[in-house]
Amino acid sequence: MSERPTTTIYEFTVPPGQHESIRLDVYITSFVENATRSKVQEAIKQGYVWVNGKHEKASYTMLPGDKIYIELPIAPPPEAVAEELPLDIVYEDADMLVVNKAAGMVVHPAYGNWTGTLVNGLMHHVEELGDREDDPGDLRPGIVHRLDKDTSGLLVVAKNDHTLAALSAKFAEKDVERSYWALVWGNPPEEGTIEGDIGRSKHDRKLMTVLPAGKGKHAVTHYRVLEYFDYLSLVEIRLETGRTHQIRVHMGHIGHHVFGDTTYGGASVRFGPNTGSRKVLFHRLITDLGRQALHAKTLGFEHPSTREKIRFESELPDDMQRVLDAFREHCSAEY
Repeated sequence: MSERPTTTIYEFTVPPGQHESIRLDVYITSFVENATRSKVQEAIKQGYVWVNGKHEKASYTMLPGDKIYIELPIAPPPEAVAEELPLDIVYEDADMLVVNKAAGMVVHPAYGNWTGTLVNGLMHHVEELGDREDDPGDLRPGIVHRLDKDTSGLLVVAKNDHTLAALSAKFAEKDVERSYWALVWGNPPEEGTIEGDIGRSKHDRKLMTVLPAGKGKHAVTHYRVLEYFDYLSLVEIRLETGRTHQIRVHMGHIGHHVFGDTTYGGASVRFGPNTGSRKVLFHRLITDLGRQALHAKTLGFEHPSTREKIRFESELPDDMQRVLDAFREHCSAEY
């Protein structure tokens, strides 16, 4: 097993005609994921940043051809701790469990979210199981797949290494049934397939985008419309691949952004008039929802131990159901 790296290295060259007359700290902040200007300024002050082989001040004005080299020490991540958190466990046996994740819960501890995650809650849950005489053993949660923080719905978690390896292989081989429901802007064709490589945006490294073929990771998304509304639709989505933010990026790429998605342009009115009572209605719905209207609704696969085909389906959470009910009442459409 390779040792964990102790530094993170970034290298940039300012291209001709771009980013001229921009401060060094502003330039770095725009290109480094999770960077803030204050953190960048501190890194420059501590001597972790070189421009053309020299240390410059944060106020240094960028010039075409400048070569920036950053070498940041990596702080060891805090050890994940068990926390008693509310979990909606829809299935559990000795090998695994299936959780209906609430919107707003991060799946795995990471930068900015070391506590309050699904893993923290599951650690507490399996520790309690391990303390019971009828369920002894070295239990620990193994995340097989993930959902974005503000996406709700079903995911499976392994309790041991054998199950984790078996389920991970099924996901890699696409031998899993997964479907999502989403509310999207506009009225796409009744069904379709979206293909497009996905990678980080050159304009904002915190965002994913569709890139030219061969420049990102291959991604394929299938959808079909379940219900049309006035300038809005309820769609079912099935993934062939599992790229970061794939549904949100692909739907936005074809102009049908996921409703309420503040990151990828779905939190403003994309179709139809944005005036009067309609403007008030959508502003209220987007504000009350407070997230993208995306839910992992169906999950099915072969149990690694019993070889039995198992399938789970979850109801839409209350926040999405309220939006859907409002669409049906105020935004009906006939096709």
